Amino acid sequence: MHNRIVVLIGAFALAFLPFTPAARSQQSGTVRDQSVAPAAGPVLRDGWGRPAINPAKGQKPAPAPRHDISGIWEPAKGPGDGIQANGPKDMPYDGKPEHDPPYTPLGLQTLKSHKALYGYAAVLEGLSNDPRNKCDPLGFPRADFYQVRHTQILQNDRQVVILYEFEKRWRTIWTDGRDLPQEIPEPKWYGYSVGKWVDDDTLVVQTIGTMGDERAWLDETGRPVSDAMRVEERIHRVDHDNLELTVTIDDPKMYTHPWVAMNKFPMRLQSPDYDVVEMMCVPSEIDRYNKEYGDVASGTDGK
Repeated sequence: MHNRIVVLIGAFALAFLPFTPAARSQQSGTVRDQSVAPAAGPVLRDGWGRPAINPAKGQKPAPAPRHDISGIWEPAKGPGDGIQANGPKDMPYDGKPEHDPPYTPLGLQTLKSHKALYGYAAVLEGLSNDPRNKCDPLGFPRADFYQVRHTQILQNDRQVVILYEFEKRWRTIWTDGRDLPQEIPEPKWYGYSVGKWVDDDTLVVQTIGTMGDERAWLDETGRPVSDAMRVEERIHRVDHDNLELTVTIDDPKMYTHPWVAMNKFPMRLQSPDYDVVEMMCVPSEIDRYNKEYGDVASGTDGK
């Protein structure tokens, strides 16, 4: 384990890397090498120490292959663009009315009961009740709204599988023509998803049956979800090297009408041999952090 003091200092030194103690150690999986291209700044390397290889600049990308979104993708503006600690890219929780989703009374009440580490109403670390602090899964759609770094998409003629870098989680989207279940057998962290191609390069995914209790938040700022939520993703492959993700939230218990949380978030294709690094939430590391550096809520913060 890396020294926590070093990790914390590094987090402040960087412009925007908002990790909790459970996740700060994840920075150790991202190795930066200044020697490869010093003029361009640090070079992101994969799990084998090799630099990420982006499509050649200055060349026009080839057309998008038909009905194919497979590949390893990262945010087009760099991995840091997908952290989104203050809420989804197009709807940050920044106190601006235009960025407030259309809450129902229950939605607003639930939001106020959540003590998030980031966003307009952020609290101190030891006062947070974010379920992620205990290494619970992010769940869906929070996986689209936090730590969107390198994402691998695999597909065959029946399903699309999305592998997320953060927590090394994955979800399945069925594309074999089935409908969403009429009754949910049991809630799942990443729900039940079906996808349909609406044209040659756009997959529209509908997801229901996600966790609707206090173990799941919509995003890093504590926005609420319920068991009535339906999420639509439009995954549009612009060309061979570029992809856009649009996510719409429809949860009648928490919001008065559907709203777009992420609008055409750009992703770019990576080299097929890029190895996605590990970013794991480890309970033992949380315990060690609290013992060595203190936790406000536990009264040991004087260390």
